[in-house]
Amino acid sequence: MQQTDKPQTLRQRIYRIIFFTDTPAGQRFDNILLVAILASLVVVMLDSIQVIHSQYRAWMSGLEWIFTALFAVEYLVRIYCSPKPLRYIFSFYGLIDLLAILPGLLTLFYPSAQYLLIVRIIRMMRVFRVLKLSPYLRQANFLMTALRGSKQKIIVFFSCIAILVTVFGTLMYVIEGPEHGFTSIPKGIYWAVVTLTTVGFGDIVPKTVIGQFLSTLVMITGYSIIAVPTGIFTAELASAMHGGEQLERECPSCKKDTHEPHAAFCNRCGNPLYPRDGDQVKEAE
Repeated sequence: MQQTDKPQTLRQRIYRIIFFTDTPAGQRFDNILLVAILASLVVVMLDSIQVIHSQYRAWMSGLEWIFTALFAVEYLVRIYCSPKPLRYIFSFYGLIDLLAILPGLLTLFYPSAQYLLIVRIIRMMRVFRVLKLSPYLRQANFLMTALRGSKQKIIVFFSCIAILVTVFGTLMYVIEGPEHGFTSIPKGIYWAVVTLTTVGFGDIVPKTVIGQFLSTLVMITGYSIIAVPTGIFTAELASAMHGGEQLERECPSCKKDTHEPHAAFCNRCGNPLYPRDGDQVKEAE
């Protein structure tokens, strides 16, 4: 006798619709959910405008409670239909779904917490699942490989930056002093960071000639070094994207396992990849 498929229960059908997009019902559910998330974000943003808040406060509050109740029901339904509820609750999307509800409940005790509802924008990440874009996320592996490869260089770079801003901040505190806004060394370091990154808020400005000369030096230094981490990361990213053409040999010093074709030295630490003739003679002895 030919076996027939066992009919799905209501819980299994709901699970199929909510957690998958391989059915028209599942795609419609996720599309509606994304529209609801976007609408709730618009409500939160509009409510932060004082004119709209004062005129339509009751409407905005009512809409926000409707969205909170809707997302709370959705969260409970996901827990109900999930084969492993605890696994969903502590998963990435489970925690995000919970965070979409908690700020609404916190407003009962802290009214200003309503603007924390903006965290719902993280739930828009479900669009990758709806639009079948998840395979493109694999390209992020190139970025992670490049970050790992350039980790040591970037750490050294930021260590040098930390030393520079500390020195510049201390010098500016000594030169300008509290009468010109540099009330402490941390305040001087804050000014050095703002100036070195070429942001320049202008809340603290040197008044003396020596201070202005030092600030000029800091700004020129900032323009000189701002491209360093970009170049390091770009080089590692290009190396990661051409991983199939790389030499697979581990560096005996820093343990990096891939290098450019025909490379004789490690592009991370500069040590030789192969034993030199003198080393071979010593090993033979």
